[in-house]
Amino acid sequence: MIRLLMSTALAATLSFAIGAPQAMAQSVSGAYLAGRQAASQRDFGRASQYFVKALVRDRNNPELMEGATLSFLSLGQIERAVPIAKAIEQAGLRSQTGSIVLIADMVMHEDYDSVIARDGEGDGIGPLVDSLVSAWARLGQGKAAAAFEEFDEVAKQPGMAGFAIYHKAMAYAVVGDFDSADKLFSDEEAGAASSTRRGAMARAEVLSQLDRNADAITWLNLAFGDAIDPELSKLIVALEAGETVPFTHANSAKDGMAEVFYSLAKALRGEAGAGYTLLYGRAAYALRPDHIDALLLNAALLEELGQFDLAIEAYKKVPADHAASHAAELGRAAALRRAGKPDASIEVLEQLARRFPDMALVHSTLGDVLREQEAFDEAVTSYGKALELTPDGVRGRWFVLYARAIVHERLDNWELAEADFRAALALNPEQPQVLNYLGYSMVEKQVNLDEALNMIERAAAARPDSGFIVDSLGWVLFRIGRYSEAVVHMETAVALMPVDPVVNDHLGDVYWSVGRTREAEFQWSRALSFVDPTDADGEADPDRIRRKLEIGLDAVLVEEGANPLKVANED
Repeated sequence: MIRLLMSTALAATLSFAIGAPQAMAQSVSGAYLAGRQAASQRDFGRASQYFVKALVRDRNNPELMEGATLSFLSLGQIERAVPIAKAIEQAGLRSQTGSIVLIADMVMHEDYDSVIARDGEGDGIGPLVDSLVSAWARLGQGKAAAAFEEFDEVAKQPGMAGFAIYHKAMAYAVVGDFDSADKLFSDEEAGAASSTRRGAMARAEVLSQLDRNADAITWLNLAFGDAIDPELSKLIVALEAGETVPFTHANSAKDGMAEVFYSLAKALRGEAGAGYTLLYGRAAYALRPDHIDALLLNAALLEELGQFDLAIEAYKKVPADHAASHAAELGRAAALRRAGKPDASIEVLEQLARRFPDMALVHSTLGDVLREQEAFDEAVTSYGKALELTPDGVRGRWFVLYARAIVHERLDNWELAEADFRAALALNPEQPQVLNYLGYSMVEKQVNLDEALNMIERAAAARPDSGFIVDSLGWVLFRIGRYSEAVVHMETAVALMPVDPVVNDHLGDVYWSVGRTREAEFQWSRALSFVDPTDADGEADPDRIRRKLEIGLDAVLVEEGANPLKVANED
């Protein structure tokens, strides 16, 4: 009877996903291959459709069931993944993805007895998740003492103490024992988990519950320094006003389990692939739809995976009145920008600038997008506003100066550009990007060549694997007549950036200058083949390259009114 019910549920899922009878006509192998292709491209929507189509014809195929489950979970559609995950388990197959789906479903229905009954060896997710989820499930059963004992057991396992102490502190806060929670938050073994942004805010709420608002403010200042965003500012304002701030980071065992999936996703970020990390983030948000940090994490992971429409959809779910809405809108603007929708990105940022006129990051981000769109005058204004709002000692001010300097240089306002470049270097003296850009610009303008060479040499020493910077070093040596020395650097630059038209063009000029004319012509031909005909504003000039191929570099320089080079080693 149970098997029949599960099959019926699975059939309902399959028929709902297909929608049209003619979809049955597609072969299993074709749908499977299409699903795999979509999955490899992280197109979870298409992948789920193709895997389900194939499952209609081959319901017991393990790869199809796993692919469909993975795709639905990646989309955050856990309810559609549940029947397939159950079928996987009934078939006696081991699936970590299926276990995440089934455990999340049990927790969503607060079926803590079933969570406890699962065999971690055969149908669990992993030792850390299984242990922490089990401890929270004990709390959900009303067995607090057993839950705390289980957290202690987890803490004894190698490398798990930090997670266990953090979650035990959260559990103490859920049952109202804020003294015990604070003692654990203060424990050095809690380490990284408690020092995260979310952990630091949770501890501040605990301190407020203990009538220690002053300590909470001191703790937040210690944890974040000047990096205060609207959400943190709202918390600090409430603390300064003497309010008793409620503990919001977990209000139930279900919230605690959401925190398990979220804290693991945060730990995996950067250590594991974005697609794998997303599975835990989706589970966290499914268990707690008001977990805005999980929502923002999922959106960022989707953006990293190139699923910009899904990322934009996730960012838009953050309520406009939430204190983290600025972060969501910044994320949405970035996703729109990467999706090739710069106008929409600019519109989002302009609206955000009106909502948060005193937030420097919003203005500088708007400046970045305007600069990319070559709206240089508007970009200068945005960067200027950002600089007005950024105190002199704030980390990152150098970058806004550097970005504005680039815009001034593009507008041919060299004096303003140079002033900003030098101001950026005053704040960050050995910053390779600034050294390279300022040095290269001076070379192109034929001013301060010795200083320019020194700057670019320092930049190249700091970033020897940067093709752009190594190219700059070879180019400045070429421009000051040290042709033979330029060769090795330009060859290195081409090795680092083999299909860049500008670097190949430069190497051609350098070869010509030392008498290697046939090699020069070869490099110019390569450079010409790499020029993007749709990029009208590219630095490489295809007409000039063709002219060099026709008459040589010396003759081109004469046509341009410049002195011809001395060929070979006559310099």
